[in-house]
Amino acid sequence: MLVLRVAAAVEALTLAIMLTNLFTAHVEVVGNVCGPTHGMSYLTVVAATSLLPTASRRARWLAFVPGVGGFLALREIHVRAHSARKG
Repeated sequence: MLVLRVAAAVEALTLAIMLTNLFTAHVEVVGNVCGPTHGMSYLTVVAATSLLPTASRRARWLAFVPGVGGFLALREIHVRAHSARKG
């Protein structure tokens, strides 16, 4: 679960950096560093969610949403775990 949390944060952060760079200075080095980092964090989010035994089918599909899929999947997993404890 920790891997998923870290990968989700890195995915969102690198997307924000790349979009900020795109609309402001457009420094090529930023894209060269953040692009592959974003791609690997995206793949890590999808893989980590798929490997979690507590992840529902919906959480696995939400992980495929670019940029925020990790946070959406984490939220879905948390909501399901919380509702399972209550009832």
